[in-house]
Amino acid sequence: MKFENTEVFNFDGAFRGMRNPLNSWAKSDSYSEDGNFVIGENDMDLARRLIGSGDASDRKFLRQILVCVDITAPLYWWKEFDTYKVGTTANSTSTMHKLATTPITFDCFEITEFNTTHELGTSILWVRMMDDIEGLRQKYLKTKDKRYWLELVRLLPNSWLQTRTVTLNYENLRAMYHQRKHHKLNEWSGKDNPALPNFCSWVRTLPYAKELIIDD
Repeated sequence: MKFENTEVFNFDGAFRGMRNPLNSWAKSDSYSEDGNFVIGENDMDLARRLIGSGDASDRKFLRQILVCVDITAPLYWWKEFDTYKVGTTANSTSTMHKLATTPITFDCFEITEFNTTHELGTSILWVRMMDDIEGLRQKYLKTKDKRYWLELVRLLPNSWLQTRTVTLNYENLRAMYHQRKHHKLNEWSGKDNPALPNFCSWVRTLPYAKELIIDD
């Protein structure tokens, strides 16, 4: 699993709008320094109070802090991610169009615990599966017979890695973080192996994540 090209933007607009309801812009003390937005003490205090109210309508400024990131993750993780539809947008690499264009190797799959699969007696299954699906790819390239391609698509395991460029906001991320921080999938929580890349550890790297996303 990988998180690449993370961009966070519109802090300034979100915090300016946060003060619109009471016309309290004069109390704002945030500023930009070397292209980075620095949240001032007054603005952070107001933001924390709005978040602490527990009412999503009070903290709606979080919806205006936007995040764009390239995530490479297995299909079984994307299936769970796809339950989050509101306020998220994603463009993915095309399995349908590009599946047959490059060799299918172990690097195409999420197999982070191959030693464990050996202990479970499943490593031989992985080797056979790789031989079978790469063989189907080769037959399709030689014959252009669509039947081989269709069988390849049908046999493709859920561990197949797909890259998507995803746009979210801090309100999405707050909900996702608190719902998934104890999830049994390492790709969400890192529960069993915190050293591996996972969604919650990536969230914790975002600017002001502790104050605006993580803290209750």
